[in-house]
Amino acid sequence: MRSCSWTQPTEGSIYLAEMQFPYPRKSSTPTPYTSARASSYTRRRNLKALAPYVLGAGAFIWLLVYLFGGSKPDPATYRPPGTPEAVIVTTLSPKMSETYKKNIRDNRVDYASRHGYATFFPNTTDYDLMPNSPESWSTIPSLRHAMKLYPHTEWLFYLSNTAIIMNPQESLEHKVTDPRKLESLMITDKPVVPPDSVIKTFSHLRGERVDFILAQDREGLAGGSMLIRSGEWAKYFLDAWFDPLFRSYNFQKAEGHALEHIVQWHGTILAKLALVPQKVLNSYTRSSGGSGGSDGLYSDGDFVANFHGCARDSGRNCEEEMDPLMTRWRELRDQERKK
Repeated sequence: MRSCSWTQPTEGSIYLAEMQFPYPRKSSTPTPYTSARASSYTRRRNLKALAPYVLGAGAFIWLLVYLFGGSKPDPATYRPPGTPEAVIVTTLSPKMSETYKKNIRDNRVDYASRHGYATFFPNTTDYDLMPNSPESWSTIPSLRHAMKLYPHTEWLFYLSNTAIIMNPQESLEHKVTDPRKLESLMITDKPVVPPDSVIKTFSHLRGERVDFILAQDREGLAGGSMLIRSGEWAKYFLDAWFDPLFRSYNFQKAEGHALEHIVQWHGTILAKLALVPQKVLNSYTRSSGGSGGSDGLYSDGDFVANFHGCARDSGRNCEEEMDPLMTRWRELRDQERKK
């Protein structure tokens, strides 16, 4: 049996032993701090790996929204500085005398200059119409033309060349286009074409949703003075109104009866229509249809005096009929300028 001997440790050996273990002994169980650092590093590494995919997906979604979810800026919401609020459109016929044309231009320009509007006076012969079509059909392409010339202008104000603006003090906005004002004037839940059309105007239409404003006379819609809000809906409406099928059909009142047809039978058009009292927008100097009554007849202070029917009736002369009121308008204008 081997004997065991014990050797007294020296000072140096004790020192070496102490030097061999300067740090705590390693354990197989990691500290909580080590686990946290490792998981944090793993998350960062995973996020870096996913970043290109996330960015790619975001870019793809943005591209889809840009291509398919957006729409072109609407003139009602974007207008560069200096853009007129409205453009007054009146077509002029080669059959009219130069004096007649000048009077009409002067009348519109005077009103436009008071309120910052633009004017547009195309000729009825500027547009390709079907053979033997009445020149009154040129109303529709002239409005489309005005939209192209003034793409950011909110309102198109069409006024027949048989009408005179007699009360130019009030702007279109104060008169009719302001939503609250329009709602107070709208004729609701009434036949679109009097007296007994089964199609009626909407009863709960809000003013800001209206894109088409005009009046009625005793026979139907009075299209000689009307307002159309420029935009995508207006393009659709004018294109539908100018459809070759309607132009080739022998409507008794040409574009007038075509208008009554599409307003009554196209819900997307009726839903944008507001009818207002005739004297607000389109007073006649003679009663329409010989039906009597004075609801729509012109009186002093009315906005417009329209010599409705004078161009279609061979027994009437528009220029001669209009001359007294045109002279009166000039007198009133000149009196204002002297003040």
